[in-house]
Amino acid sequence: MYEQPLTIGELAKRGNVATSLLRYYEKEGLLEPSGRTAAGYRLYAPDSLKHLLFIRKAQRYGFSLKDIKMMRGIAHDSDQPHNIRDIAEQRFMEIERRFTEMLVLRHELELFLDDVTEQIGEAANPEVALQYRELMEQVCGMESHDHRGPPLKRLTTRLGCDLADQEWEKMLTALRGHHVHVWREDDGGYSILYVKATDKVRRALEKLAKSESSCGAHITPEVAPTEDGVMFRARGDNAFMFAQLFLALETADT
Repeated sequence: MYEQPLTIGELAKRGNVATSLLRYYEKEGLLEPSGRTAAGYRLYAPDSLKHLLFIRKAQRYGFSLKDIKMMRGIAHDSDQPHNIRDIAEQRFMEIERRFTEMLVLRHELELFLDDVTEQIGEAANPEVALQYRELMEQVCGMESHDHRGPPLKRLTTRLGCDLADQEWEKMLTALRGHHVHVWREDDGGYSILYVKATDKVRRALEKLAKSESSCGAHITPEVAPTEDGVMFRARGDNAFMFAQLFLALETADT
């Protein structure tokens, strides 16, 4: 797509990184300039953007720079493609173990909260018990025992968006079953990329972001087009709920 060499500033802008990071990758032997200008500035080959995005994606998945360097080297050796798969599968299994631990913890904690709520309701006077139940609903974003409901319904309840139920359902229908990429940003927020998104998907994302503008639990989400599709960016302490929502929508029945 880009036939002319890229300056370090152009590559940094298109890759959404700082120029200092490109110099660091060069120092680590991951990204080499193809030459320099007459004034001595670095120039990068047009396919350097693809290499940069690969490095950034691999880092988001938890691969070390050593692993990435190994994968880059193996990729040019047609006799060792299985080594790349072995490295990726090992990382995948590590994530699966951690993910399972968190699922079990969440499940047991929700049951514990229900038990505590019930015990306090039996032991305390009605006014105190009511105040406690209201507090739990605010903190957990759901009524007691709601964890037994469908996961997608539980997530939308916790988000507490201003859209009416009918609008919610229409919007979620437009977003169901589409392929997404999700990653956590350095600031703790999450970016969700809808690959090859249609206008219908874009409008649904914009409606969701707008509906959340009055919510104090997180910063208003942003929606922006990219070369690969449409990006939904969520920031704030509760941004992780959006990541869960979009992952659930990807596998939801259409």
